[in-house]
Amino acid sequence: MTPITAVVITLNEENNIARCLDSLIDVATEVLVIDAGSEDKTCEIAKGKGARVIANPWEGYGQQKNFGNSQATHSYILSLDADEALSDELRAAIVARCDAGLEGVYGFARLANYCGKWIRHGGWYPNRKIRLFPAAIAKWTDDPVHEGLKFRDDPRVTWLGGDLYHYSYATVEEHRGRAEMYARLGAEKVRRAGQSGLWLRSSFGPGLRFLKMFVWKVGFLDGAAGYRIAQITAHEVRLKYRLARG
Repeated sequence: MTPITAVVITLNEENNIARCLDSLIDVATEVLVIDAGSEDKTCEIAKGKGARVIANPWEGYGQQKNFGNSQATHSYILSLDADEALSDELRAAIVARCDAGLEGVYGFARLANYCGKWIRHGGWYPNRKIRLFPAAIAKWTDDPVHEGLKFRDDPRVTWLGGDLYHYSYATVEEHRGRAEMYARLGAEKVRRAGQSGLWLRSSFGPGLRFLKMFVWKVGFLDGAAGYRIAQITAHEVRLKYRLARG
């Protein structure tokens, strides 16, 4: 059996953390919550669920996760965000793999819940993520937004059954606010990369993104939620390139 350490980064996640940690019961041998200075009950709830809470000032998404991995007792890391939770099918799949002995890295589909509705179109599903891996061969990137994993070699990826539930946004207003934050972070990433053609991207990118999500990737099958997601994402693209242009 391969023991695993679950690492969850938090900042004011009292509405999500209990659900996330409950899904890890009998899955993770060790649970670490890396908290960046929550002012709500996040840490209290996490400790009550048996997690080890470690304070670490906010360094960025990737840096926080790398710090958490460095504090793990076990070699294999299961990385979750506070607004995520394992489905029962995914829990069983991970436990079965641990019992047989882990090898390589593992990923699974992520299913988003948007304002109470599960979203299966528009490019939001299956949204596969690698989240179970040996810390020794993996490092999170320091991208301002949408950090990713880089591996030292080319490990074999096994895709597990079941979904990683992502409770993305409880309200449309929350989505709009997060989109504006992501736009600012995305603009920083664009400036770092020195991308050209920003006027064209800001002019045509939003419309193309809306068409891609709502029409080509059949987001319309998710009804009004699909329309709102495509609309707000298009606005995020427009704002990102406008800010990047300065």
